[in-house]
Amino acid sequence: MSAELTASSSTPLERDARLVNAREHRIAPGEIAIGVIIGRTSEFFDFFVYAIASVLVFPSLIFPYVDALTGTMYSFALFALAFIARPIGTFGFMAIDRRHGRGVKLTIALFLLGGSTMAIAFLPGYAQIGTAAAVLLAIFRAAQGIALGGAWDGLPSLLSLNAPENKRGWYAMVPQLGAPLGLLVASGLFAFFMATLSRADFLDWGWRYPFFVAFAINVVALFARLRIVATPEFQRLFETRDLQPAPVGETLREEGRTVVLGAFAPLASFALFHLVTVFPLSWVVLFNREQPTDFLLIEMLGAVFGVLAILASGMIADRVGRRTLLGTSAALIAAYSGFAPQLLDNGGWGELSYMILGFVLLGLAFGQSSGAVNSGFSAMRRYTGAAITSDLAWLIGAGFAPLAALLLAAHFGLLSVGFYLLSGAICTLAALGINKELAKRIE
Repeated sequence: MSAELTASSSTPLERDARLVNAREHRIAPGEIAIGVIIGRTSEFFDFFVYAIASVLVFPSLIFPYVDALTGTMYSFALFALAFIARPIGTFGFMAIDRRHGRGVKLTIALFLLGGSTMAIAFLPGYAQIGTAAAVLLAIFRAAQGIALGGAWDGLPSLLSLNAPENKRGWYAMVPQLGAPLGLLVASGLFAFFMATLSRADFLDWGWRYPFFVAFAINVVALFARLRIVATPEFQRLFETRDLQPAPVGETLREEGRTVVLGAFAPLASFALFHLVTVFPLSWVVLFNREQPTDFLLIEMLGAVFGVLAILASGMIADRVGRRTLLGTSAALIAAYSGFAPQLLDNGGWGELSYMILGFVLLGLAFGQSSGAVNSGFSAMRRYTGAAITSDLAWLIGAGFAPLAALLLAAHFGLLSVGFYLLSGAICTLAALGINKELAKRIE
């Protein structure tokens, strides 16, 4: 074993963890899948707790000196900070991974993620400390992004490497289940507190509980992921360079084309992601003047359809190929963009139709987006390349989506949101068409 690999895997913590988790058999894909689902659900729960609070809490708590629309836009601007900081976290934590091992990296990253999320629960409002409240919120949000960059564990790649040849699409969708599951839990918590508390009590202390819960969920997720990461089998894959953290600069220099095209390939699904989760909640609260609890229940129903659609994406991809499914779903999203946003102004049935159709399309496209990201790299740079590509895809496709959609809709109407979504679909189709080499790899 090389000196670099020895250094990256020889910490006492990781040696003890490997002894505790030692097995006499090869890791089964099902075992990896459980760790992946738990890990991704915890990350997306943190994500959606903050996103929902950006609409229902922060405009009143942090920005009470401006109107509700402006306050929500300010909240969405802070929301984007995590996506900007995420590549920074990937860069820094990859160095920790190379020097001290993946278990150490994950432990630091997930405690930072949970700690930053829980710190928001103690955040004083503008009434107590003035504009310093917004500064603190921005710091905590950026820390969440750095932690998310460090939380990349390579388990989706490991899952793909261990999946049966005829089940690659099925196992590629497993990590994506964390998104609707995280939304389901986060929306349920906020809906419960809003339904059982007065508005004054909710804004005073009720909204803080989901942020406390996030820390506990992250601790559970940490141990679930370490149980896989700290096994001898995973270590052997690491040592054979299939999952070795390569330097970020080297990866960008050698495989920059794959990174860029890989970031644009899932853009349609990443743009739609926030346009059926965060943006519609802000629209119905600000412009339709509806009770947030009612729409949170619609979001929960939509998330159920999202889970079913993601499961379906795995079966479909194994029949027709991931590239075909990504291209077809991008075309369907383009068609959806032409009429669906206007449904948000058509009452309860219109909102329900928008959400269910949106989540079905999101599930089909998003369910295979990680497969597209992880399959286009050489073995020695797959781990780092997939992490960087994921960061860029989220930054370009989703980081500013709620802010851009709300800004466009407020000034030009809901039709303009459709054009925004259409641009994401066009980028996906263009990336799949240009990158023929990647297309062959993910077929």
